Amino acid sequence: MTLLLRINSSSRQTGSHSTAIADHFEASYRRKHPDCRVITRNVADGSIPIIGQKTIEGFYTEPASMTEDLKEATALSDKLIAELQEADTLLIAAPIYNFAVPAALKAWIDQIVRVGHTFSFDGNSFQGLAKTRRAVVISAYGAEGYLDGQPFAAANFVQPYLKFLLSFLGVEDIRFIAVQGTVADPEKVSASLLAARQECDLAA
Repeated sequence: MTLLLRINSSSRQTGSHSTAIADHFEASYRRKHPDCRVITRNVADGSIPIIGQKTIEGFYTEPASMTEDLKEATALSDKLIAELQEADTLLIAAPIYNFAVPAALKAWIDQIVRVGHTFSFDGNSFQGLAKTRRAVVISAYGAEGYLDGQPFAAANFVQPYLKFLLSFLGVEDIRFIAVQGTVADPEKVSASLLAARQECDLAA
């Protein structure tokens, strides 16, 4: 039985293109893996807070020295990391907000990037410890031209950031599926959505 961990980060409850394409990917994945399990985290609902003082203290405290307060402060991180470590495939739906990932997605990232759990450091080099080996990132862009070789590629901090981050954690197979021009001509949007759905069918 495989596990798909899905992270939705759009603030739109309806009309989100990144969520719609993630829905299509999940449906394709379920068809190919009929016995799979799916865990969905809608991080934009406010369920994952920005990390605070106690959480950071807990991240850097040895297990034997953890107080009850620190254990409580890191409990959510423990749970989110356990989900990631169990997942065979990580699916991230990430629209571009002001050239970067949504704050809600960054909040999830800050909970799961944790020394001794998802990466290690020996004083000289880092080593990714994530057991998940495959990630699919679905991103949506209001305008066109954000991909490699295009006019606004330098303003796209979604793909480079997530590619580096996931590689840092040890994820080896990373695929990006993009929908561009979501506020453009409806025909162009339809064509971009169709292409993204076809990519999902191949990647699922």
